[in-house]
Formats: sequence, structure tokens, C-alpha cells
Amino acid sequence: MAKVLERRETLYDEDLLAWAEQQAELLRAGQLDRLDVAHLIDELEAMAGTLRRELKNRLRILLAHLLKWQHQPRRCSRSWATSIAEQRDQISALLEENPSLRPHLETLAVSVYPRAVRLAAIETGLRRDSFPKDLPFHARAMLGDEDEPDEPVSA
Repeated sequence: MAKVLERRETLYDEDLLAWAEQQAELLRAGQLDRLDVAHLIDELEAMAGTLRRELKNRLRILLAHLLKWQHQPRRCSRSWATSIAEQRDQISALLEENPSLRPHLETLAVSVYPRAVRLAAIETGLRRDSFPKDLPFHARAMLGDEDEPDEPVSA
């Protein structure tokens, strides 16, 4: 197994797309002994990380808009509502395509909440300490699964 995991100078270093297509063809042909296993592992781990980062980025934007909506109700605009709806749709699609992300939703939301507060503070002109210290939304409220999906709901 150690030999299979050793890193070789491969097409991977020259042309990632060509390498990926080659690896897929080797898998289809059942030529497992010819696979670039070390780089395959790296790419699969990177893909998982990319999906988590996408969810975190969408949550950050969603939370910032929910905070703005909640703390400046007189300034709510169609653009804020559109952004909230778009992030909710994209998060729902991401979770539908990758259900193993769902159990991490609230943990990831908690981790990005301080950055969402920073964004909301910049965009509203409010001080950061005018927003709740801890994440004020539960998963159903974030995703709009409440009775009134257009109204942000606190936990």
C-alpha cells in the first residue's frame, strides 16, 4: 500500500483536468493499480473542504442579511429579501445534494456568525455590539422553514 500512496511526478502537476479525466478512465476500466491514489485522496479531501466553505460563505451572507432585516426593519428592501431568498435557495440545494452537511449547519453558522455580524455592522452603520453576541437564529429560521418564511425568526 505504501508504494501506491507514494507521490509520483504525474500529469496531475501539469494539467489537472487531463489528470482527472485520466483517473476517471482508469477507474472505469478497473485499472486500480494505475491510479494516482495520493493525489486522488488530496482532491477528494479538497472537494469536501470546498463544499463546507461554500456552505459557510452562504451562511455568512444569509446571517448578515437576516441581522440587517431584524435590526433595521424600516430599511428592509427588495434587494435584502432577494439576497435572503437566494442564499436560502442555494443552501437548501447544497444540503439536498450533500445531506451529510445538514448535521453541521448550526455549528458552521455559529462559526461564521462573528463575520456575519461584522458584515451587518459595516452595511448598516450600527455598532457590532448592537447585534446579539450569540447566533439568534435556529436552523429552521435560517432556512426559512417557519410559518412565515419571509420574516426572519429568532431562536
